[in-house]
Amino acid sequence: MFLGTHSPRLDEKGRLFLPAKYREELSGGLVITKGQERCLYVFPMAEFERITEALRTAPVTAKAVRDYGRVFFASASDEVPDKQGRITIPSALRKYAALTRDCAVIGANTRLEIWDSQAWESYLSQQEQQFSDLSEEVLPGVL
Repeated sequence: MFLGTHSPRLDEKGRLFLPAKYREELSGGLVITKGQERCLYVFPMAEFERITEALRTAPVTAKAVRDYGRVFFASASDEVPDKQGRITIPSALRKYAALTRDCAVIGANTRLEIWDSQAWESYLSQQEQQFSDLSEEVLPGVL
């Protein structure tokens, strides 16, 4: 489970230090791909394989499944962190997420998300009030 917010910086080669608390879990490999709201999703290899299997069993006759799978897999990059815990984010993914130097890496349960820090702050300021104002359960019986 991935939790918390971290503030690493991209270096001039497009490398990013993974949060130290997750390096061991991600040391065997991970997949970076496009996420919603112009962030990047970072999945441990096992989680990416689980999602791949779920998409494999989805009906290819459904246009939304085909469209999502194309973008999801075509933009995916498998990476292995170096000994210092850095990953290289491909330039196309950096461009998609508008990553410059300051980033926000957030825990999102089964994945990490990488955001441009200003984009994350903007998103968070919009969502926190809605989160606070929820008058019904998002997950009935759970929350």
